[in-house]
Amino acid sequence: MSKHDTATADSGLRATEFLDFHATEVQAFMAGIPGDQEATPRERAVWLYYRVRDRIRYEIYDADLSRDGMRASRIAASGTGMCLHKSVLYAACLRAIGLPSRLVLTDVRNHLASPRLKTHLGGDVFHQHCLTSVRLDGRWIRATPVFNRTLCRLYGMAPLEFDGLADSVHHPYDQTGRRHMEFLREHGEFDDLPYEFVIGDLRAAHPGLFGSRVRLRPGSLEADVAG
Repeated sequence: MSKHDTATADSGLRATEFLDFHATEVQAFMAGIPGDQEATPRERAVWLYYRVRDRIRYEIYDADLSRDGMRASRIAASGTGMCLHKSVLYAACLRAIGLPSRLVLTDVRNHLASPRLKTHLGGDVFHQHCLTSVRLDGRWIRATPVFNRTLCRLYGMAPLEFDGLADSVHHPYDQTGRRHMEFLREHGEFDDLPYEFVIGDLRAAHPGLFGSRVRLRPGSLEADVAG
């Protein structure tokens, strides 16, 4: 699929099949966010970033890739997911407070993937890595609320921070200077998850990662790093 952009500023505000921000589960997940009289849009976007980054456990193994499992409401209820899930939830939360958001799909090379994960992936390249773009102060800024603080500590990485002023995209190096992640290709920005494209590409690129038709192999990233 060539680079594709289905997103506009207007479409970046609406509820969709996957960004179902009106759902009670999403609204409950956002409980405690400062009101619009207490905080600026940027401050609220930052608050939601950390909410998703650290309240939703990052896990590739056993990830639910069914259509229902990829909806923001299900992700908020389950409390776990990989980059696709966490970015979908963040994008949905942003729209819930009136901030346009998009999903950004990329392919990356992850130099710090565990040997077990590399075996399932078929190498160190991961297709369909997802992050989020949010419109703040008249411009689009990218944020990656993916790798939670606990997982970063286990893998020796500093967690990605976000201030709403500059892109927060990837960890180029870990805390010892080893290369961690580099972007290889961008598929585009989307106003909703292009489900069939994402799942088709994941199946084609990483057949060994799938444990069933809609779930990835069982396991644990924390157990991988523990050896």
